[in-house]
Amino acid sequence: MEVIGSVGVLLGVMAIIYFSLKEINIMVAAPLATAIVVLMNQMDPVTSLLGKEPNQFMGALSTYILNYFAIFLLGSILAKLMEVSGATTSIADYILKKVGYDSPYKVLVAIFLVSSILTYGGISLFVVMFAVLPLARSLFKKMNLSWNLIQVPLWLGIATFTMTILPGTPAIQNVIPIQYLDTSLTAAAIPSILGSLGCVAFGLFYMKRCLAKSLAKGENYGTYTTDNHEEVAEQSLPHFFPSIAPLLLLIILALSGSIFGNEFMKKNVIYIALLSAIILGLILFHKFTPDKIRILNLGATGSIGPIFATASAVAFGAVVMIAPGFKIFSDIITNIPGNPLISLTVLTSSMSAITGSSSGALGIVMPNFAEYYVSKGLDPQMIHRVAAVASNILTIVPQSGVFLTFLSLTGLTHKNAFKETFITVSVGTLIAVIIIILTGSFFY
Repeated sequence: MEVIGSVGVLLGVMAIIYFSLKEINIMVAAPLATAIVVLMNQMDPVTSLLGKEPNQFMGALSTYILNYFAIFLLGSILAKLMEVSGATTSIADYILKKVGYDSPYKVLVAIFLVSSILTYGGISLFVVMFAVLPLARSLFKKMNLSWNLIQVPLWLGIATFTMTILPGTPAIQNVIPIQYLDTSLTAAAIPSILGSLGCVAFGLFYMKRCLAKSLAKGENYGTYTTDNHEEVAEQSLPHFFPSIAPLLLLIILALSGSIFGNEFMKKNVIYIALLSAIILGLILFHKFTPDKIRILNLGATGSIGPIFATASAVAFGAVVMIAPGFKIFSDIITNIPGNPLISLTVLTSSMSAITGSSSGALGIVMPNFAEYYVSKGLDPQMIHRVAAVASNILTIVPQSGVFLTFLSLTGLTHKNAFKETFITVSVGTLIAVIIIILTGSFFY
């Protein structure tokens, strides 16, 4: 029975990957794949799919939404405000002009810097893509650079150190562990900073290597794309400093609340920071956002799809976790010899690969395994940071929603865009988690 159940778990994972590659929405793919796991593990289908307990599909889905909807809502509103006002474009323009266009590598570094600042400021990586890609496209055309090179600076900026590694980041991946470990956004700060440096150093090295190889091959802008995109329309934009002010306020409040606040403040400062940034943005961008009600409405509705998609992936993983057939896999992972942080890394990254979502992986691992790793004598701050970073190691998989969005926006394909994206995110993040585990022993 346990062997059949284990096969069912594997088939369920394969099914959710297959459905995603066929562009079936995760909100449909997840319950279908869950049903396969449930039936082959001889679990009660009604209870497993419709039950309200945290390890049942509907219960896990609703619990995730209940815990994190406010963050998705406020983050989406801030992102829409920055997008509609032109603030994101203003920030990108300013930095690109300061860096200059005399060197292809400088342009790639500038795109990396723009992406990093926006995401560390709490802007959704989807919005950063929409803001940065049109500007990058015009620069790549002007310099006749191969369009598939956009992968490295963009992903290095939006989906590595600013998302899970750098302390203080307001990303949801850095928020989820707080609820289960009583930590803060700045958990394991010094190892995290060192890990960030290692990740960025690798990314910049790899970016230079990819550029050199592309130039040596004689690749140009048209090598991997037939561009039918229109140029970005000119619009009146706010100045750079008012544009970046809401993001700076968010970062300052998030860091100061996490470092100097009491336990309540450490757990809830993200809500205060996001709300404060929105209010400041509404004031500073007053003349650039005449229809503020529409922006708030668009931001609110824009949060629904992402949180339900992530919650669906979490719900699938939650049912997999309690399936009898999963015990074989969990026993193998949790009994990996050596530092328990290694098994935590393997477990979290595996769940990320299964769900195609780093926040989805954390939404599964934290409620089910946080106490287990605390009982192993690990410092909660190290559990927080290692789990957050590990959730990103295998988040770039063929069925990953954010990667599919990237392909649709760039016109690239799995064949010419997956390899460099995967190496940038996965190898850089793996280097960071190794540094964090090695250096963390000196501090915790």
